[in-house]
Amino acid sequence: QVQLVESGGGLVQAGESLRLSCAASGRFFSVNRMGWYRQAPGKQRELVAAYASGGSTNYADSVKGRFTISRDNTKNEVYLQMNSLKPGDTAVYYCNAKVMTSLVDIGDYWGRGTQVTVSS
Repeated sequence: QVQLVESGGGLVQAGESLRLSCAASGRFFSVNRMGWYRQAPGKQRELVAAYASGGSTNYADSVKGRFTISRDNTKNEVYLQMNSLKPGDTAVYYCNAKVMTSLVDIGDYWGRGTQVTVSS
């Protein structure tokens, strides 16, 4: 019903920037919330940033001031601008969306992830 596709990952040096993009496609009523999670080897998946349909945002403490989430509601796309990247940001970044597939049904969807590697 819903597909999420991430792009924009890569290998960069510390201090550089990347911009991740995620596009939702398929048949659904609305996308209530979109966000980014990341998971490093041996660690739990964690929320990086989220953007609700009402415009509110939240960030992990570790990325505040460096990362910015934005959303184009008309296109069902979400972006993550990552500045001043650190080696600790190295992880697979996943797009997540809470989607109303009908007026009464909600689903939680994930992209396949995009690798971000930051070298020192």
